[in-house]
Amino acid sequence: MKKVILLGYMGCGKSTVAKILSEKLQLQHFELDQMIEREANLSVKEIFEQKGEIWFRKLEHKLFHEIMKHPNEIIISLGGGTPCYANNHLLLNGENAESFYLKASIDELYSRLTNEKNHRPLISETESHEMKEFIGKHLFERSYFYNQAKYKIDVDGKTPEIVALEIEKRLI
Repeated sequence: MKKVILLGYMGCGKSTVAKILSEKLQLQHFELDQMIEREANLSVKEIFEQKGEIWFRKLEHKLFHEIMKHPNEIIISLGGGTPCYANNHLLLNGENAESFYLKASIDELYSRLTNEKNHRPLISETESHEMKEFIGKHLFERSYFYNQAKYKIDVDGKTPEIVALEIEKRLI
């Protein structure tokens, strides 16, 4: 097995599914946003506020490349924008990568993200009535990059356990 990379829009379940897979497959899990926070000693929100998105994306790119050089089989959950910047999408189908796009509909994402707005810098200032349009626009802009993943898993109406099982089946 190779590096298992989970990608998709915020709220699609990357972190939760990665934790389940990590336990089931007995593989170490790395969450890229957490790695960035540790390296910067700031939260993602604080990085965006204090240093800006460009600084964040440069660090994200550096750490993604570093983690892909990890000597062991691991699970990596990316930030929602990671594949869309600095040619990061080119790492999704490398010879040591198995990438999975956790694809959620606009309605599903809206439902999941409505109560999490305060914890998500990208949407924290977005009014609830504008969220669906915001999500739809982002998905349209990011779809090319997300669709570079080797596999696409529809997550609408599925528990994280079922999504993890679908991924596990494709890895065997």
